[in-house]
Amino acid sequence: MSGSIYGTLFRISTWGESHGAGLGVVVDGCPAGLPLTEEDIQKYLDRRKPGQNRFATPRKEEDAVEILSGVFEGRTTGTPISMLVYNQSQRSKDYSEIASYYRPGHADYTYDEKYGFRDYRGGGRSSGRETIGRVAAGAVACKLLQAIGVEILTYSRKIGGIEISDDRFDKEEIGRNPVCMPDAQAAKQVEALLEEKLKEHDSVGGVIECRISGLPSGIGEPVFEKLSANLGKAVLSIGAVKGFELGDGFAAADAFGSANNDSFYYEKDGAIKKRSNHGGGIYGGISDGSEIWFRAAVKPTPSIAKLQKTVNKAGENIEVSIKGRHDPIIVPRAVVVVESMAALTLADMLLVSMSARLDAVVSFFKDKR
Repeated sequence: MSGSIYGTLFRISTWGESHGAGLGVVVDGCPAGLPLTEEDIQKYLDRRKPGQNRFATPRKEEDAVEILSGVFEGRTTGTPISMLVYNQSQRSKDYSEIASYYRPGHADYTYDEKYGFRDYRGGGRSSGRETIGRVAAGAVACKLLQAIGVEILTYSRKIGGIEISDDRFDKEEIGRNPVCMPDAQAAKQVEALLEEKLKEHDSVGGVIECRISGLPSGIGEPVFEKLSANLGKAVLSIGAVKGFELGDGFAAADAFGSANNDSFYYEKDGAIKKRSNHGGGIYGGISDGSEIWFRAAVKPTPSIAKLQKTVNKAGENIEVSIKGRHDPIIVPRAVVVVESMAALTLADMLLVSMSARLDAVVSFFKDKR
């Protein structure tokens, strides 16, 4: 299977299945000297860990990470960083009957069409547990970004049609409620909705918003490797994500140029700033130095106990009720996955951008003499 490698200079390769021995990732291209411990990685993995509340799958996993290489005495060595998380709570028997039919909303059918074979135990590589490698690698990328002053804030913007109010925005609230919303009032409304949908054996989707501050201008390439395009590819590579929009996104289609354009001005110190940020901090595929903000649309969990119509391999139309341990909502646990993919993209494109200007290259190597 190709397609498990992401990045150019800061490059990752994820591996493993939901019901295999474990999952992990190899990070190549991380500069030497970055302070890094297993605790740094674990903080991010704990944010996506299952079984933390009644709105997450009851599968009990510690998701404890082991760093196998690339770190010595608490610092990266510049060599590949290999990380592993063992699976400890597989119940593959829960999925035995799935081998005979295709679950609605899942990749079962398309995997069979592509490979002529599939790992039906939780979906194999199409399982949400595949994101463990992405989050572990994203934690490394976030440490690198923090070292140069780049911060990422990610949260649930909307769930089941209930949206946060910017007037009540409190980033400290994100970690206080089970739905990762920066609005306590909206979070309570969402919790009530989720309780209702749990009783109905149904699931809910939502929107994740990500805001990036501190990224310097000039990051990104002007044609096929646009920062906006690569962020879109990174986020859309997450299995449950069905849509991506930067800045005003689709709302820009209903706007006039006079309202949608971001006007520039000089500050007293001579710095160039914008009076608005409809473009989401990126123009021509290159960062403009202002806050980057985008949103990802996350679909409802496809595995639901509610009766659904599908087909089996015997050529019959059937009805199924999906058994097993599944999240009634993906959005809260996907918040850190979106953040991780954004961090991986930014770290990679920052390193690539270091060679864009001759004066920067000359200055770097001149200092080495």
